[in-house]
Amino acid sequence: MPGPLHGYRILDVTQMISGPVATRILGDQGADVIKVEPRAGDLTRSTGSAGRKMSPLFATTNRSKRSVVLDLKTDAGVRVLHRLAARADVFVQNFRPGAAERMGIGEHALRARNDKLIYVSISGFGESGPYAHKRVYDPVIQALSGLASIQGGGGRPRMLRLIVPDKLTAVTAAQAITAALLARERTGVGQHVRLAMLDAVVAFHWPEAMVRHTFVGDDIGPSRPPDTRDLVFETADGFMTAGTVAMREWQAFCAAVERPEWLADERFRSTAGLVRHADARLELMASVLRTRTTADWCERLDRAQVPCAPILTRDELLEHPQVQGNAIVVESDHPNTGRIRQARPPERFEHTPSAIGRPAPLLGEHTDEVLTESGYTRAEIESLRAEGALG
Repeated sequence: MPGPLHGYRILDVTQMISGPVATRILGDQGADVIKVEPRAGDLTRSTGSAGRKMSPLFATTNRSKRSVVLDLKTDAGVRVLHRLAARADVFVQNFRPGAAERMGIGEHALRARNDKLIYVSISGFGESGPYAHKRVYDPVIQALSGLASIQGGGGRPRMLRLIVPDKLTAVTAAQAITAALLARERTGVGQHVRLAMLDAVVAFHWPEAMVRHTFVGDDIGPSRPPDTRDLVFETADGFMTAGTVAMREWQAFCAAVERPEWLADERFRSTAGLVRHADARLELMASVLRTRTTADWCERLDRAQVPCAPILTRDELLEHPQVQGNAIVVESDHPNTGRIRQARPPERFEHTPSAIGRPAPLLGEHTDEVLTESGYTRAEIESLRAEGALG
């Protein structure tokens, strides 16, 4: 059965992570995603490729797509893109503000060919303000959004080791695109969707990171460092985590670890006390958890219904029975890189399932195919190639 976005065509000129991951989500959900690349290809094609025809990063962020090479520095290449846009439902770009307009592929230029087009602009900082035209990578957004400061816990700021701003922006963009398509179905009107990475990250971290800044007036006085307790406990053979935020969880934990005397401690007689004296509570937990293995404690705490889990390495993740039970990791034969392992689409639709539609394409693998679908003759394609428009 086709995915929920079957029949929609996405024209994707984005590179790196935020845009490509967004369109990959749509591709997994059945959309026909045409990835338009320059002559040299997306920069991530060769990042850490280890001698293969494409890197693991590119293979997993650009699956379920077709690749077309267009030189958008040529007039002929721009004309081809206009023609492709005339048949597309969505156009996605992540150039710095103003660049698409200078290239001749801005919203108004493409909407002249397709007035129902959903035009999507992803940027680092948006289209106004002193940072609007700055170059941006994920760590720059971690810095300006306050994310690095939050990770530092009031001390030296720390960067997240995953490119969270890029991928969070991608998820936000995919949802926004789907919402814009739904609105078009109801109104018949296309629209411009603008999304800044900075906006997405601040909205994401706000609920718990900006608690003291939510009610106006509460932020008067010196700033308090955010709660940075990591809830990592060392065991006899590794590491685990466990949560005792609710009183019933603390009571169950004390019973499971055979420390009933902790229940009589005046500091922990209420939920407010558990929060107020969290450091002392966590020190007690750490002192007992290091005496047994992770598996022993997880078995005991599971029986007591205390939230807990082993802290897995990446190798252990692949073998864990819950990961296997969910069938999260799938393997397939990639025609150009060999056997590949990756995470399946996480969402599960009952009647229109998401799926890895096709392996990540070679550079320009589908150029002729897509242009033929758009009405170009073989002679016209060869003429465009001779002009240098197709790379």
